[in-house]
Amino acid sequence: MKIQKYGAIDIGSNAVRLLIATIIERENQQTIFKKTSLVRVPIRLGEDVFQHKNITEVNTQRLIDTINAFKLLMNSHKVVKYRACATSAMREAENGKPIAETIRKKTGVSIQIIDGNDEAAIIASTDIKDLIMVDKTFLYVDVGGGSTEFTIFSNGNTITSKSFKLGTVRLLNNMVSDTIWNEVEEWIKQETKNYSKVSVIGSGGNINSIFKQSGKASGKSLSYIYLANYFELIQNYSYEERVVEMDMNPDRADVIIHATRIYLSAMKWSKARKIYVPKIGLSDGIIKSLYKEEVAKNFEVEV
Repeated sequence: MKIQKYGAIDIGSNAVRLLIATIIERENQQTIFKKTSLVRVPIRLGEDVFQHKNITEVNTQRLIDTINAFKLLMNSHKVVKYRACATSAMREAENGKPIAETIRKKTGVSIQIIDGNDEAAIIASTDIKDLIMVDKTFLYVDVGGGSTEFTIFSNGNTITSKSFKLGTVRLLNNMVSDTIWNEVEEWIKQETKNYSKVSVIGSGGNINSIFKQSGKASGKSLSYIYLANYFELIQNYSYEERVVEMDMNPDRADVIIHATRIYLSAMKWSKARKIYVPKIGLSDGIIKSLYKEEVAKNFEVEV
């Protein structure tokens, strides 16, 4: 048996995350991927970028401090391999590349700034297809602070993916036009119209929070009606009430309404009645892609 730890750093528009996963290899048995540690820091780079096109000095320093802390944590965990990916906020920041270079010099961590299609592809590389029924059709919806990635799976295969600049931090700052909403609606309706029955798979911190509050057992789904009622409930609460009475983190309480609207809209336009929440996202995809690269490398050496 071989046990190693891999790390994934996800620099998003709302938060920066470190996932440390333990990978257990056993001879002639399926490899086990176990989430060992997940740390989340709500820097909210998107508020800087979507309004001012640049990441501020204050948040640049917070990002450097966070990456340094993550590197120390990975050292403590004896992580043997890791990758850091940045999405919408760093991608759109005019100073995104210079900041990535500064971080590399000060922390030794190289950041890959990926586009929406890369993000969707990394997410699709996870074991998401192992969690769904191969004879069904699913619309995978990964809601972030700056963008939302949509992927359609049918009969166990990836059919198509698309990323839209529709994110919770953008919505919070009134930076999403009706045109974007219309484009998303048109794409979902067009790509799902030939399927008689579609279910949604939801990814992202907000839908994970909603699922946890539902009390449902892992693997169960939430209905469209449940999500619609939840949407109505949280709109009737003030921000303070969501933080105190609903026990939400402050950086979750202000974006949860926008995230729920995106999931509900995706369900409505795809005519889905159920949404599954397997808790798989970009960080998981990074871990899986790192492992696949290592396996391929070892195979080439053996050959």
